[in-house]
Amino acid sequence: MPSAQFNDLKEASVYITGGGSGIGAAITEGFVAQGAKVAFIGRSDATGFAADLAEKYDNPPLFIQGDITDTGALQASMAQAKEAHGPITCLINNAANDARHSTPEVTEDFWDQMIQINLKAYFFACQTALPQMQAAGFGSIINFSSISYMMGNAGYPIYTACNSAINGMTRSLAREFGPDKIRVNALAPGWVLTQKQKDLWVTEEGLAAHVARQCLKDTLEPEDILGGCLFLASQSSKMMTGQALVIDGGVVTTG
Repeated sequence: MPSAQFNDLKEASVYITGGGSGIGAAITEGFVAQGAKVAFIGRSDATGFAADLAEKYDNPPLFIQGDITDTGALQASMAQAKEAHGPITCLINNAANDARHSTPEVTEDFWDQMIQINLKAYFFACQTALPQMQAAGFGSIINFSSISYMMGNAGYPIYTACNSAINGMTRSLAREFGPDKIRVNALAPGWVLTQKQKDLWVTEEGLAAHVARQCLKDTLEPEDILGGCLFLASQSSKMMTGQALVIDGGVVTTG
C-alpha cells in the first residue's frame, strides 16, 4: 500500500468497476485503506475477497455481482452504492477486456462485445455518476486506458481503439462536467503483471523485450498503479482534469 495518506478520501463514496481482481483489487483495497466507503462491481464472485478485507479493515467494501455491459444492472448497482454510502464522489472505470484478436477473425458480435465492455460501460457509468456528483457538489472520474494504443501494438485492434476513444471521451466529459466541479482524467498503465496476464499472455521473451523498452527496469505490479489513482481521486489534484496519467515504467512519453 502507498505510504501517502489522502485525508479527503476518508469517508469518500467510491465506486469501482472490476474491483475484485487484478489492478481493480489493488485499487479497492487501497481506497479502503484510506478510509473510503467503497463499492465495487464484478462478474465473478468476489465475496471471499470482500470478506478478507472486512477482517483487515473497519470499513469493508460493498461487493455487487453484476455485468457492466448490462446498462440497467450497472445503473442499479450505482444506485445501490449511493444508498449504502451516499452520492458517489469518485468513479473508477477500471474493468476492461484485452482479449487478443486479429482483424480477419473479428465478427460483428465480438466487435459489439468488446465495445460494450471497453467503452460503452465507461460512458454510461459516467452518465450515471453525473447527477450524484452534481448533488455532492464535486467529483472525480478516473477512466482507465492503456499505453497499448500509444505503442501502436498489434494483436487487439478493438481494444486499442477503445483505449484511444477513452482519452477522447475523457477530454470531452472534462469540459462538459467541469462547471459542476467534476474532474475527469484518464489513467494509462503499462504492462501490469496481474495473474490474468501471467496466465494468458506473459512469456519470458516477450516480457524481457517489453522491460527493455522501459526506462525503469522493474516489472509493474497492480499496486504500482494505486498511487496515481489515489492522487487523481483526491483534492491533491483538484485543478487537474482532461489529462492522461501514464504509469508504465517509462515506455511512452507524453507532452
